Amino acid sequence: MESPTLFKQSMKLMGNHFEITLVGTNEMWANERIAEAVQVIKRIETKLTTFSPNSETNLINQNAGISPIKVSLEIIDLIERANRISNVTQGAFDLSYGSIDNSLWNFDTTMTSLPSRELAKEKVKLINFKNIIIDKENQTVFLKEKGMRIGFGGIGKGYAAERAKMILKNAGVLSGVVNASGDLTTWGTQPNGDKWTIGIVHPEYAKSVFSYMNVSEMSIATSGNYEKFILIDGVKYAHTINPKTGLPISGIKSVTIITNNAELADAMATPVMIMGINAGLDMINQINDMEAILIDDENQLFTSNNIKLTK
Repeated sequence: MESPTLFKQSMKLMGNHFEITLVGTNEMWANERIAEAVQVIKRIETKLTTFSPNSETNLINQNAGISPIKVSLEIIDLIERANRISNVTQGAFDLSYGSIDNSLWNFDTTMTSLPSRELAKEKVKLINFKNIIIDKENQTVFLKEKGMRIGFGGIGKGYAAERAKMILKNAGVLSGVVNASGDLTTWGTQPNGDKWTIGIVHPEYAKSVFSYMNVSEMSIATSGNYEKFILIDGVKYAHTINPKTGLPISGIKSVTIITNNAELADAMATPVMIMGINAGLDMINQINDMEAILIDDENQLFTSNNIKLTK
């Protein structure tokens, strides 16, 4: 019998770099399983993308303040779970952050001046997850205010990774890693029986690792201000926007969440960054089976109660 080995494929999905790794003994079988996982992620992408006018997300947004839109139960369930996280984080996580559009902040172009606080205040008025109205019986979603927009950027990659893992496990893959551009989920062990070794990215050097963890049956997500930012008058403004002010947050460079579900890890990373070190860690320490690693603007390291890092 052939020895188990690693099979790995990288691809661009959901506008991000995905890498799927699994343990198996047959290359053709492994490639077929990976192809099935990719199809699941692509299907999710067609629902969540805002780049296709006919996606369920865009249809909801186009009809904000006008009429409820019939969508798949999958989208309704995802929005319900997202809204529960909004409740827990007191609105620091909010799907309707999409209401802050590129007219306020556009980190893909060269901005030369800050938007006015008045404009920011005007935009954040539309951010309110309580105005995302779900009618489960009729399977509809309605955004109460005209101009409201939802976006799944804070939860979509983690959800896709979790669904891909489920498909792989159901197909008999006993061990693997689905890495959705740093939001990853693991199960089983490496071919030699060891746990998976996961590196935590250094917030100053995107391709450098400052610490490692050995994990299995765990998910990890990192939200950082080291990849997307703009410089205005020599000051760095990162892409994480506080949904209450419409302005970039400061004080924390990176948040890594470790828990047992990739969707949850993905969704919790940004709100901890917005809440700040003390409030963020206080919240994490009250949630079972969830840990966090934070790095502030001075490169100081803060962790939740049960973290032990290997340098």
